[in-house]
Parts: sequence; C-alpha cells; structure tokens
Amino acid sequence: MTGVHSGTGGSAMTSIMDHTKLIFLLLETVVAATAAGGGQWALLQRSIGVSAMHMQLLHNDRVVVFDRTDFGPSNLSLPVGKCRNDPDEKALRVDCTAHSVEYDVAANTFRPLMLLTDAWCSSGTVAPDGTLVQTGGFNDGERASRTFRPCDDCRCNWVEVPQALAVRRWYATNQILPDGRAIVVGGRRQFNYEFYPKSPDASDLRTIALPFLRDTRDAVENNLYPFVHLNIDGNLFVFANNRAILLDYTKNTVVKTYPKMPGGEPRNYPSTGSSVLLPLKPSPKEAEVLICGGAPMGSYVQALQSRGFVRALDTCGRIKITEAAASWSMETMPVPRVMGDMVLLPSGEVLMINGAAAGTAGWELARDPVLTPVVYRPERPAGARFDIQSPSTTPRLYHSTAVLLRDGRVLVGGSNPNVNYNFSGVEFPTELSLEAFSPAYLSPAHSARRPRIVTSPSPLRLSYGKRFSLQFTAGAVGDEGVRVTMVAPSFATHSFSMNQRLLVLETEAAAKAADSGTYQVMAMAPASAILAPSGYYMVFVVNGGVPSESNWAHIQ
Repeated sequence: MTGVHSGTGGSAMTSIMDHTKLIFLLLETVVAATAAGGGQWALLQRSIGVSAMHMQLLHNDRVVVFDRTDFGPSNLSLPVGKCRNDPDEKALRVDCTAHSVEYDVAANTFRPLMLLTDAWCSSGTVAPDGTLVQTGGFNDGERASRTFRPCDDCRCNWVEVPQALAVRRWYATNQILPDGRAIVVGGRRQFNYEFYPKSPDASDLRTIALPFLRDTRDAVENNLYPFVHLNIDGNLFVFANNRAILLDYTKNTVVKTYPKMPGGEPRNYPSTGSSVLLPLKPSPKEAEVLICGGAPMGSYVQALQSRGFVRALDTCGRIKITEAAASWSMETMPVPRVMGDMVLLPSGEVLMINGAAAGTAGWELARDPVLTPVVYRPERPAGARFDIQSPSTTPRLYHSTAVLLRDGRVLVGGSNPNVNYNFSGVEFPTELSLEAFSPAYLSPAHSARRPRIVTSPSPLRLSYGKRFSLQFTAGAVGDEGVRVTMVAPSFATHSFSMNQRLLVLETEAAAKAADSGTYQVMAMAPASAILAPSGYYMVFVVNGGVPSESNWAHIQ
C-alpha cells in the first residue's frame, strides 16, 4: 500500500512495553487453548508452489487458488512449453511458473493453471452455472475478467478478457445478485460500482457513483474491500471504514444509514477486520451482520514509519440490519485479531481463524501471529459466545485465506507478508502450505451422531419454495430432531469471504425412520433468489450440532 500522508505514533518505550504485554497475553491464550480447545489441525500439502492469496471452492470439490503474477517466479512450474510472456509485466516478463493451481480436495493433489493477467488483490463470485467469475487486479489485470468453468478431466483453465470492466478495480468487492449478475463495488480510488457480466452490446459499460465510498476514505483509505452482504429485502448492506448503509442498487438510492460502530475504529483494509452475515433462519424476518477485529486508527502509519505495532482490536459489532432503529451491540473477543478470516460452519457457528494480534495489513506490518482459532456461537447469550480452539503452528498473516469444504473441514492457506516470494531472511516467510482445520464436531466423540446423507443424485435439483427430501443414516437422532442447512461456497481474500451465506431451512418437526438405521427429513427450499441467489450450495444435515458431509445442490 502506498500514498500515506499522515498518522499518529507513540514513544518507542511505550510500544515495546505494549508489545511485551501482548506477547504474554498470547502465550496465556495458547496455554488455555491447548488445555481446553477443540478441533484438530492436519497438514495437507507442505507446498503447492503458490501462496493462497485467493481461494474459491467449486461444485466439483476442487479449490481454485491463486496469488499474483508480479511476485517473480513461484515454486511451481507450468507444463513443459508453457510460459507467460508479458512485456508489460513489472517483475518477470517471461515467466514459466504458475501463479494459480487447482486443488483436488478428495485426491489431495494439485495442478498448475495458466494465469495471464495480474490478479493481485482482486475479487470474485460464482455464476449460477457454477463458473468462477473473477474481476480486477493490478497493472494489466486491473480491468480484466477471468472465468474458470469447472471440469473433471483436468483440461479446464482460465479464460481471460483484459478490458472487461469499465474502470480499474483493485481491492474491490463482488456480490452475487438475485438476477445472477455480480455487482463490483469500490476499489482503490473508485467511489462507484458496476455490474458484471455486461450486456452483449456493452450498453452497461459504465459506473454508478456511490458517494458513501468517498465519504469513508481517510488518509490511508481504510475503506477498501468494503463488506457487502445481500439483505433479505434485496438491498445491499455496505460497510466501509466504521459505518454502513443499506443500498438499493436498482435505483442507486441509500435506503438507510446505520449508526457508526461504537469506538469509531476502522475495520476495512488496511485495518482489515472481517464480516459475516449470520445464519438466516427459516422464512427469515430479520438479518444480522457480525464484524470483528481490525486495527485502531493510525496503526498502519505507525507500523510503516516507526515499526511500532499497535495492539489489534479485540471487539466485535453485531447489528440487526433489518430493524428500523438498528443499533450495534459490542462484544469482546478472547484475543485481539487483525487480518482474521471468519467462516460460517454448517452447524451455524462462526469460525475465526488466521491473522495477527498487532500491526496491520500490508508488507511486513504485522507481528504476533494469532495461532488459536475461536468459535463464535451466535445463539448463546452475550458473554458466553466465544470458545478458543486448538492452536496451529503456522503463522497466517497478510494474504492468508480460509474456506469451508463439503466434508465440514476448513481449508487454510496462504500468508505472504513480504513484497516477493521470500522463503528465508525475513521474520515471516512466504507460506505455500495447505492445512485443514477440523472443528470439534468432526471429532470421534461425535461419530455416532454424525449423519451420512444417502440421497442421490448429487447435485440435488432444488426449486424455490418447493419441498425436497433427504435420506440419511445416523447412530441416533436426538429428541430435538435435525436441521438442514445450505451454505454458499465463498470467494476468500484479504479476510473477507465474498458471497458467504448460510440458510437454516424449514423442516418437519422430526426426522422419520424410512427403514432400519435410515431416516428421512423433509425440507423447504428458500422462497426466492433474494434469499438464495441461483447457483450451487452445500446442503448439510445437522444432528445435535454435528453436521453430515454435504451434498451439492443447485437451486434455480
């Protein structure tokens, strides 16, 4: 990040004392997590050759991973004879290494993909037909679109259009809309939005002004990668810096202005907190957004200019965005966290993972990696919602990611807090590994309750507002019955999972035994594309908080 003009600092002694206190706090947290934490870690790949700056799970159980083309050579070669030849490239004009891979979850293997334009700090969605649609970036990629249509024969690859967007989009956010298009919001020095794909005659190759983005920009921006969520009324909740609006994008009208989050601290890049739309209940009448972590005002400048690493924020704000007089409810996390990822789990909980306890996003501007995930349980009373989990041993700082997999694990990768691929000689080297975090619901202690869906085929074909049945096996079904949840796979980058969405579906009061050891549950598909935009979702059966491996489902 460049263009810093002003900021505040502190004395060196104060910074050292605060830093030391923070180290002791984190050590205490790690000890507590080891003693009482849940979940398990597993190393999947020591190196995939590419740092996972961006990740997207597709409906063939492959994860597309990519970083940027101007790092220099990666640690993974392209197939023999393939090279990227770009006279406009700022690092390596002839590059025979890959900057994207396709990771096969079931086989635990990966293959290189050919990425031509620079996708550094870009954004994405998945189209209704399951195609990954990826937009923007840097240099020759700033107006590009890239599509990846999943296939099973290992021959699919990126298809790129260098001038597909109206303006350059760097650090923008994408959100899938009920009509199947994506809205592309903001980006560096872009106080507007546009839609993708464009009409065949390119009549909509234009931008629509959004003054809110200009109003929320400060000296170091702090409004990039705005948090965007599709509300249940069809409007968009847009959060930037420390405040939010509800936007009717069809009329370019601000429907509602929400109060500033208490404390007034920034939560978007480079202060980089994270945000989720909390699980939507059956036939939802309300929607809530949770925003956690970030860095206090001035953190970026202090880290950049004096190497003072300010303690990250340890607060979360929760708000019912559907209320007429919506207000923030603040909560305190067990540990401070900047650059953390929040992942919706099929059980309805929120996993907080990755990040640092001091500093900010940017090159070498963070310290004190937070190795302990935290599970947030929205249905618990305030003050009892956070549970610390078992720690990892791998720092995941700037440019790390996490996505939910169909079997309930969370795939974790990335961390490149350096200007280039630096594997030695720096405090936090570039990280090329992939890990899986298995939440506590996957532990052997819950195996008897873990359902197994036996309904076929997959993907299920769902229609809005129509009932469908799922057959599953389980050792026992509790008196409370089972729940069915639908999760949209998200595009993860820079601590925000775009298009992340979990719906709890309406079901019968209890699962019914179809035959010995087999149960059946009837569920109602979401009523409209406003609640669940057309596309592929993971459908889970959840028995007493323990989810099955999901079936893919396509709704339209």
